[in-house]
Amino acid sequence: MTVLSDLGAATETIQHGTAGTWAGPAASPLHVIAVECVAGPDTEPMALVPGLPDTAYEHDGQLTKREVRAVTLSRLAPLPGELLWDVGAGAGSIAVEWMRSHPTCAAVAVESRPDRAAAIRRNAARLGVPSLRVVEGTAPAALDGLPAPDAVFVGGGVTAPGLLERCWSHLRPGGRLVVNAVTLESEALIGQWYGRLGGDLVRLAVQRASPVGGFTGWRPAMPVTIWSLTRKDDT
Repeated sequence: MTVLSDLGAATETIQHGTAGTWAGPAASPLHVIAVECVAGPDTEPMALVPGLPDTAYEHDGQLTKREVRAVTLSRLAPLPGELLWDVGAGAGSIAVEWMRSHPTCAAVAVESRPDRAAAIRRNAARLGVPSLRVVEGTAPAALDGLPAPDAVFVGGGVTAPGLLERCWSHLRPGGRLVVNAVTLESEALIGQWYGRLGGDLVRLAVQRASPVGGFTGWRPAMPVTIWSLTRKDDT
């Protein structure tokens, strides 16, 4: 930072420094401040494309993991000015990265647990989307009164009675519905919807390298089934 103080006066001063070591100028009626933002050498870049590192988020394990998140957001297909419902938001990663895709994208994160809702707010603030709206409550009741979405992601509570019906009925024409399932019960439910409405049904299985004794092996994560569908009508 560069701070110019008391310009044109006999007490005029100029100070240079970095934020980490800044002591600040003396009291003055007027300071002109110039700030140059430069990433530190250990800074990990946070791209605007989907798939931020899992470590970018505060979470308690309820997090759509990086690889699955990237695929999920590609199916949600955010466009400028659109609104997302992130239902069963967990850490809010889908809503956060939806909003990071364009400054005019908006999102509502619906989460039943207050501690997770608080973490979503902190994640949003830290990752540059403080205007993310967080609704504390259990869906589908918590969806009452929300503006109609252009896309809906259901990452938790898929089997709640009436949830998918409510999400589908409120989706705008041309809107996208994406549902992730990891349990047999939630897979069975989206299988029924897929059989009735079609769409695209895929299963992702991710393996990560990790130590096995003195060697390295593959450890599989739980597979995730993703159902995605675009609403074609206006009913």
